[in-house]
Amino acid sequence: MSSTQPATPTVTVRYFAGARAAVGVDTETREAGSLEELVGQLVDAHGDRLERVLTACSFLVDGTTTRDRALVLAPGAVVDVLPPFAGG
Repeated sequence: MSSTQPATPTVTVRYFAGARAAVGVDTETREAGSLEELVGQLVDAHGDRLERVLTACSFLVDGTTTRDRALVLAPGAVVDVLPPFAGG
């Protein structure tokens, strides 16, 4: 059987500050077609502690700030999870 759907993009997730502390790693890779799908996977994998941190986070997708969780992720995208920083 051949699949007519494109493969789900593989993206790199980089964690900073409190998000890094909540997951215990600096980076990981995931397969997700949108930011919303990615966030759901991250919460499923890392639990309530990360979910609480994510409520205050912004995201950089390939260097561009977004809070639009419907954003479609391109293959190879880099998603930075950025909690609010002190003094920022």
